[in-house]
Amino acid sequence: MEQNPDLPELAILSTGGTIASRIDYRTGAVTSQFDADDILRAIPRLGEIAQFRAHQIASILSENMTPSLWIDLVRSIYTEIRNGAKGVIVTHGTDTMSFTASAVSFMLETPVPVIFVGSQRSADRPSSDNVMNALCSASAALSDLGEVAVVMHASTNDDRCAVHRATKVRKMHTSRRDAFASIGMLPLGYVDYPSLEVSLGDDAVRRGGTEVALHDTIEEKVGLVTFYPGMPADVLSRFEGCRGLVIAGTGLGHVSTACIGALRDLIDGGCHVVMTSQCLHGRVCDRVYDTGRDLLALGVIEGEDMLPEVALVKLMWVLGQHDDAGEVRRLMRTNLRGEIRRCSCNGF
Repeated sequence: MEQNPDLPELAILSTGGTIASRIDYRTGAVTSQFDADDILRAIPRLGEIAQFRAHQIASILSENMTPSLWIDLVRSIYTEIRNGAKGVIVTHGTDTMSFTASAVSFMLETPVPVIFVGSQRSADRPSSDNVMNALCSASAALSDLGEVAVVMHASTNDDRCAVHRATKVRKMHTSRRDAFASIGMLPLGYVDYPSLEVSLGDDAVRRGGTEVALHDTIEEKVGLVTFYPGMPADVLSRFEGCRGLVIAGTGLGHVSTACIGALRDLIDGGCHVVMTSQCLHGRVCDRVYDTGRDLLALGVIEGEDMLPEVALVKLMWVLGQHDDAGEVRRLMRTNLRGEIRRCSCNGF
């Protein structure tokens, strides 16, 4: 794609996913086949917005993403920002995009937008959302935003994309084009289409508010388990040897009394246990019922209103920075990247 040297420079980093995929007519399956340069050639209007440096980090569907690739990715983002990119776009599969975006958010302090974008439908389908999402992501990457965000369709129509905070977004539908939603807050803003005009709300962190910094050490021996009625206690025992465990509990953050002993053993063995809720809205408060008070007495850390997957990534990152139990507890209950919105049990 011909580049206009008078336009601002963006970096586009490709990891694969549906936005970089097409149908393999031999098998009938969607496969990841495009690299970042292919995406630029396929969407010529991108050349009217910016000039691009394009690099391929991986070519995978997002279920194959790993923490080691998170580190490769965040190091590449850091390098691009240090080299003068006005913003960075990361193309990523939608299924685990929120995990990767959260990981990058914790590992990177950024003065410029870092925009994750994907598509629900491959480029060769008539209903593909890849062109609109890519164009809106480029516009968001040049905006006044100064944090990590996800940009995807805001509705089933081709009218605008929503800008979601990386630590407060979840994929809510398997196939709809407007699959992503901000949880516990409004989107940071919107990008209208086809005008590509960006509007940001008051919650959005603004460009230039910090110097770029990289903190890319993470602890991979951290687990995530969803409690269910009748869950055997030995499910928890299988996390023995892990440095951390996040539990998606019921309601205000509960597991059964049958699990208390296994949790005590984990914590006594040096595992940091964080309690979150399966509910999408509200916060954990283990001071209301007996089970919750028992969990607090064990040393379980309340995960406030963090999404379970965000708490997982944050705990991996915090344990990569600190060994001190008190500091781990403090940081897990401290809002670092907008992942915690409420900090009081009052009113739950």
